[in-house]
Amino acid sequence: MKAAVLQEAKKPLVIQDIEVDTPGPREVVVRTVAAGVCHSDLHIADGDLPAPLPMVLGHEAAGVVEKVGSSVTRVKPGDHVVVCVTAFCGQCKECLTGHLNLCRSPYTRRDPSEPPRLRRNGQAVNQFANIGAFAEQMLIHENAVVKIPDDVPFEAAALLSCGVLTGVGAVFNTAKVQPGSTVAVFGLGGVGISVVQGAYLAGARRIIAVDILPQKLEIAKRFGATDVVNASEVDPVEAILKLTGEGVDYSFAVVGSPRVYRQCVDCLAPLGTATIIGVPSMTDTLELEPRQILRERRLQGSVMGSNRFPVDIPRYLELYRQGRLKLDEMVSRRAGLESVNESFEWMRKGEVIRTVLTFS
Repeated sequence: MKAAVLQEAKKPLVIQDIEVDTPGPREVVVRTVAAGVCHSDLHIADGDLPAPLPMVLGHEAAGVVEKVGSSVTRVKPGDHVVVCVTAFCGQCKECLTGHLNLCRSPYTRRDPSEPPRLRRNGQAVNQFANIGAFAEQMLIHENAVVKIPDDVPFEAAALLSCGVLTGVGAVFNTAKVQPGSTVAVFGLGGVGISVVQGAYLAGARRIIAVDILPQKLEIAKRFGATDVVNASEVDPVEAILKLTGEGVDYSFAVVGSPRVYRQCVDCLAPLGTATIIGVPSMTDTLELEPRQILRERRLQGSVMGSNRFPVDIPRYLELYRQGRLKLDEMVSRRAGLESVNESFEWMRKGEVIRTVLTFS
């Protein structure tokens, strides 16, 4: 099969032919139909996060099950599925207490003593997030997929795999935004727009969208933002305090920057909660004076929207089918696998909410 392989950080991905192993007892082969290009992929490509190379990037995808292992019970060939990076073992403390997104068990991955799932010329090729969606096929554990109705468009479904699951989930599951509350969202990429949508669905009365690009601020208005702040022109904290009087009840940092994390805390009202979603670099640190949290403010992280994806994805799909969750509108561009490097450039320039790679 053809796949986009990262051979060296800060170098373009290369389209190569690689081999896919046969599925193990609990594994499935999924034919990729649509794959979103996410900032997490860009972090790996740019070398901001360490990763074992060579690697097939991509982790936000939907497709059709082609083969299943001998013990697979969750899906069958022909099923339409969404994949998710938070494959769960169902046996560890995190899984048993309902925190599937924090499962770290090696149970859903192949042991180093086993043959690699992907290889080229006899050498192993790694899968980003144990998915590797920038390829014509994905070989993954059955607990990394959830079946979806056949009439759901693959491009819309793919966004649920990561960006929407993370953003909407951070609102519903992590922060638990209350109706009538006030919200500030820093960073308006695919995840940030999903946070805006989640806050709107949760009934927030004021949703303040913050970014440095005017075009993204305009887009945020179409997804539920009531106010916008251009952080390249004004101090966003001062602007938010001016709009709200004492600050917001909830803030979300969707940019992996300690400076933005600090702004999220500084713009909170007493009893407010700041939620960090954006991934920082490995060397970043955050300085925070204790006085900033003494008025019962809270600072917390959110991993993949604290999701329980077998439950959450069907719920979000129903919101989409009702017209309440906008997925089609989030797809800014469509491209083929050969345009994966251009897709990263569009993201770097802030030209897209999401680019979706489509496979014939």
